[in-house]
Amino acid sequence: MAVDSHAALTITAFDWVPDFARGFVRDLRPRWACEEIGLPYAIRLISARERPGWYYDDQPWGQVPVVEADGRILFESGAILLHLGEKDDRLLPRDPAARDRVICWLFAAFNSVEPWAIEQANVSIFARDEEWARLRRPGLARETGQRLDRLQTALGDRDWLAGTFSIADIAMITVLREFERTPMLGDRQVLAAYVERGMARPAFRAAMAAQLADFDGANAPQATARSSQ
Repeated sequence: MAVDSHAALTITAFDWVPDFARGFVRDLRPRWACEEIGLPYAIRLISARERPGWYYDDQPWGQVPVVEADGRILFESGAILLHLGEKDDRLLPRDPAARDRVICWLFAAFNSVEPWAIEQANVSIFARDEEWARLRRPGLARETGQRLDRLQTALGDRDWLAGTFSIADIAMITVLREFERTPMLGDRQVLAAYVERGMARPAFRAAMAAQLADFDGANAPQATARSSQ
């Protein structure tokens, strides 16, 4: 694993989340990227239930991940993936046309697919007992299915979105995994196989193991201030 308490790059993550969220928290994305290129990273854990006040200076909504690297602080996983992609062409090609394709798909994952995954979680988990959620489910299922069908057609018979594996695939696969809790992914075998390919990568498995280990208290200590790394 690339986890190294003395690494120059630090990823902030939560020390605890409910069982249903384990393995799905978004710090998985930069962890995975680092593992793909063998870039060492340290972990700084904060409380998810009582987020420290100083953390809002780094992340206005108190979310994770935040990355500190090269004397800079970055939040939002898409921005972080771009930053990491600049370090290694295995994540972000240097050829301009290939780079453009990766960036388009990176934004597509977060803007054209993830909002539907979030809404699915709202109506099926967080607000499942609300009347509005019951009324929303049929229409949302149709809309989401159309989105996924378009994505499946666009992927076609390629292994990866932009030709070779990239930060776009890290983004899209972590978004699509949200649909594993629904029949929507299983009904679309091209997308299901795509997600399986991503999850079979050693770097994904290492990143997942590291995140789960942190929830079990096996890795990093909790930070009490931003300077504690």
